[in-house]
Formats: sequence, C-alpha cells, structure tokens
Amino acid sequence: MPLPRLTLTPDVSHGPLDGAWWPRCDALELELPALVCSLEPDAGTTVRVTVDPAEWPDAPHTVMAPGRVIAVEPAGPGSEAHVITLDCGTVGRWALLVVPPEEPAGTAARLLAAAADPENPLTAARMLALAETGRLGGMAGEAE
Repeated sequence: MPLPRLTLTPDVSHGPLDGAWWPRCDALELELPALVCSLEPDAGTTVRVTVDPAEWPDAPHTVMAPGRVIAVEPAGPGSEAHVITLDCGTVGRWALLVVPPEEPAGTAARLLAAAADPENPLTAARMLALAETGRLGGMAGEAE
C-alpha cells in the first residue's frame, strides 16, 4: 500500500478539522486501508469511518485492511460535506477534509497545509470554495 497523502494537526486542534487527506482515487476500499494504518490503531481495535454519502455514494459497508475490518457508515443529515471521520477507539478520533483526487498538486498542497493548521477556523466546504477561486493562501488566516 502506498503511503496516504495525509496531514494532521499537531497536538490539539482548535478548528473544525484535524487535518486533510488527499486520496489517489475515489475507490474507498482501495484508499482506506493505508489511511487507517497510518493512524496506527492496534490490531483488534474497532475502527469506524463516517463518510459523506454524496462524495462516496457507492461506499462499501466494510473495508478489509491488514489485521482488521473497517466499518464504514454514511454521515447523517446535517453533517459537513467533504469530511471523513475516523474513530480508532482509544487511539483517537479525526475529522479530515477530503481533498478531491483530481485536485491539482499545488492546490492540494495548500488545502493539506490549511486543514492541518491548528488555528484554522474554516470548514471543509469553505476551504474548497476558496481553493476553487484561488484565494486559499498557504495558511488559513490568509484565506479571508
């Protein structure tokens, strides 16, 4: 499995997100095992993932990963678009911006950096909208 393209907020996040993930394709069953493994949950830890049903309409209910089965659930009404939530039991819980796989590398890098900024107050949808218009700076504070 290739390493996931992932940034995480150092220490404690003060924003709505804990980082960002830039999958290589939209096949969750291919991308999710590497993402979960990078978060280092112990073998046997129950891992639950919540995904945006609009972004992953054909998401499987379970994904096999080395040493574990990952439960995949659609996010409920009112949940934020373009976010994946990973609950790895005692290891932690992360809400990550999902950068679209087709996003150009430069834009994706800016999104990954902004989402990992612990002082970033922007939602996933707002960051993606700013990136689309070219107004997302290197840091979230520059975005407004």
